[in-house]
Amino acid sequence: MPENIIGALLYVAKPYAAAVENQKHSKWVHSPAQPLTGKTLGILGLGAIGQDVARIAAALGMRVIGTRRRPEPMTNVAQVLPPDRTPEVLAESDFLLLLLPATPETDNFINAERLGKMKPSAWLLNFGRGHLIKDNDLIAAVKAKKIAGAVLDVFRQEPLPADHPFWTTEGIIVLPHIGGPHPQRDKIVARLFVDNLGRFLDGKPLKEVVDCKAGY
Repeated sequence: MPENIIGALLYVAKPYAAAVENQKHSKWVHSPAQPLTGKTLGILGLGAIGQDVARIAAALGMRVIGTRRRPEPMTNVAQVLPPDRTPEVLAESDFLLLLLPATPETDNFINAERLGKMKPSAWLLNFGRGHLIKDNDLIAAVKAKKIAGAVLDVFRQEPLPADHPFWTTEGIIVLPHIGGPHPQRDKIVARLFVDNLGRFLDGKPLKEVVDCKAGY
């Protein structure tokens, strides 16, 4: 997933997609690429994936800030803030990455009010859960150019219905939930299961345990 997220950042900042379209019409259009170096990446949900994204983004010269339920200093992250300081992350981010879990507290988390705190030049990237975004509010914000656009990899209903306005809203890029799948996913999951089975039988702590009370 971290590689796919970085791929989304590069897709937005670099004019490769436009160049491919122009090539179909034999058109030479010189469009300068936008640098990621010096830009701020805000990550809501600095878990394991977010921290790995931060590592790669920092190597590209980006400044990374974000939120975590239990904030503590992290390598490659300039500021780790509690959730109640989310407005600061919204206001400072050139790219806002959603990696929040699915809980009642995060339902419709990105709504008109929070979108209004973002820069007009900022991009929203959702690789967390589809229900984090209030769909109609995002569509309205993109159409009104309150934000530059959005790259969405997860949705409330999947596959995304053919009549959903995300498909036809200029500035919204729809990905078919490609962020997490891995060519060797089944083998990785099987190894984890076997490892945890052995740990369970030996009375040892399990790996990747879900906190049912927290919801993730």
